[in-house]
Amino acid sequence: MTKISITPENLEDFARGAAFLGTGGGGDPYIGRMLAHHAMQEFGVPEIITAEELGDNDLVLTAAMLGSPPVLLEKACCGEDMDLAIHKLEEHLGRKAKAILPIEIGGVNSTLPILAAARLGLPVIDADGMGRAFPELQMVTFNVYGCSATPLVVTDEHMNSVLIEADSGPRAEGLVRATAIQMGLSVMISSFPLVGRQVKDFAVHGTLSLALGIGEAIRKGRLQGDPISALVSYLRTTPYYNHAKMLFDGKVADLKRETTRGFSIGHCHLEALDGSARRMEVTFQNEHLVARENGVTRAIVPDLICMVDRETGEPIPAEHLRYGQRIKVIATSAAPIMRTPEALEVFGPRQFGFDEDFVPIEEMQ
Repeated sequence: MTKISITPENLEDFARGAAFLGTGGGGDPYIGRMLAHHAMQEFGVPEIITAEELGDNDLVLTAAMLGSPPVLLEKACCGEDMDLAIHKLEEHLGRKAKAILPIEIGGVNSTLPILAAARLGLPVIDADGMGRAFPELQMVTFNVYGCSATPLVVTDEHMNSVLIEADSGPRAEGLVRATAIQMGLSVMISSFPLVGRQVKDFAVHGTLSLALGIGEAIRKGRLQGDPISALVSYLRTTPYYNHAKMLFDGKVADLKRETTRGFSIGHCHLEALDGSARRMEVTFQNEHLVARENGVTRAIVPDLICMVDRETGEPIPAEHLRYGQRIKVIATSAAPIMRTPEALEVFGPRQFGFDEDFVPIEEMQ
């Protein structure tokens, strides 16, 4: 795997690509980019390493924000709160971390690990736990294959901290979500303490590189006048997202969104711009979960459903959707490790309340 560098010069491309992979969630990419840029200026650019460069027993810790996306827009990371989460977890484990790992590759949670690594003088691993974003803590490959989410530490902007130990991923999610509500629905979290062998075996590898490539493809496509085609063409060259297609070209005709149980939950209804009777409904829980055209499922989790501006290709987070926006909906395949029977038991359609089986997008009509 070719090693990359993420610097202030290409950070915008990286954040844009990560926002695309966030499938509507993962936190605001602009905020994450500004936080990472400031940390790089103050502390230096962290090294990006591959999982193969880790020792099998090296301690790896994750760095992320958790909460409701609308609240995350207003209550960002200050840096010290992320430091505190990692240091508290190191103290509890009695070991120092050798590297920082993104738990997901989406929005702010792809750039926050860069901030954490820069501040702590640690490298960032070119991998994550899902190759996209998901709303719940247990919805990662590490949980699927038996790695514990806890012990974990949650912190807030007032430097309050909570150590959580739980007997399962879903129980950890419930406890973290309750804590986050008490802390104002915008918290820092370091969870899933791992060793290098677990990262090598169970992570979705190379996703920082892929996010950078996606962002570059969109930027170069704009210069050539067709960012959507450039984006889809690039996705088809990648190892995970190679089944990529544009599902719909339309405008937002109706939008329902509410913050419930710490999530941004809702539906976005799109009408085709070609004057036809085609309609699409996209359902989201922070991230886009299912896209149905005239009642027929066209893409469903864990495959990725992404909304982009139809002119610029800029990814649109779910909390930024507005009535009248002109949008193209793009779907891609998820990484193979995300499509296994074991994985679907954790983050397949039924885990979100959809009474239907997962069908890969390449098999959809």
